[in-house]
Amino acid sequence: MARSTTPRRKAMFTVFAWAVGLLLFFPILWTVLTSFKTEAEAIASPPSFLGFHWTFENYVTVQERSNYGRHFWNSVVISVGSTVLGVLIAVPAAWAMAFVPGKRTRDVLMWMLSTKMLPPVGVLIPIYLIFRDLGLLDTKFGLVIVLMLINLPIIVWMLYTYFKEIPGEILEACRMDGAGLREEIIHVLTPMAVPGIASTLLLNVILAWNEAFWTLNLTAAKAAPLTAFIASYSSPEGLFYAKLSAASTMAIAPIMILGWFSQKQLVRGLTFGAVK
Repeated sequence: MARSTTPRRKAMFTVFAWAVGLLLFFPILWTVLTSFKTEAEAIASPPSFLGFHWTFENYVTVQERSNYGRHFWNSVVISVGSTVLGVLIAVPAAWAMAFVPGKRTRDVLMWMLSTKMLPPVGVLIPIYLIFRDLGLLDTKFGLVIVLMLINLPIIVWMLYTYFKEIPGEILEACRMDGAGLREEIIHVLTPMAVPGIASTLLLNVILAWNEAFWTLNLTAAKAAPLTAFIASYSSPEGLFYAKLSAASTMAIAPIMILGWFSQKQLVRGLTFGAVK
């Protein structure tokens, strides 16, 4: 009896997983389909799923109206720069908490995580004024700093979890062989935690790429990334749904392609240390 129920349960879980996946993917699919409609068809009621006149007019208009390449480059610099800077700061911090813990290490980790629960609008005004006085408004460097800071707790937590899975005896052995702190982190710890570090990099690039609140409030034109590129299609006259969908598709396509090709590395890193 048990043998017959196990395949059935696996089939049920498979169907459920596909249903959840399709449910999550449907808004993206609808956005892509809407980007190929005319504005009239985009707001038609009832909406048409496939029976509409396909057109590339929205993509042509978006390209003519906005400098997609500049927004794309800004997104790359901001997301990659904030992630790399965050990892450089988080690696020694996570090392210290994992291998030289103090009485308050857990409290510090919980405090860092609690900062993610703070509504961003609650600190918008002081950060805006600081950036204004330092001349960091509408600069890529300013966004790199602020996005690094808001994602730093996640980076530290993830690296701390990965480092805890590495046996401390290995580090003790390399110390006995005369390795210093720098050699220990660079030549021993980092190579052993490559899957975890890689997944941390990928996840935080995605988070920084999709960040909209800070990019919309701290930029105007020069450093505006793709999130601002999307928001530019919301005007006082209303929403241009077809063009907005085309801009959204162009903005999410690069990060979706990155996620698709790196999904194995991401899953491997997120499950790093789960099975000993």
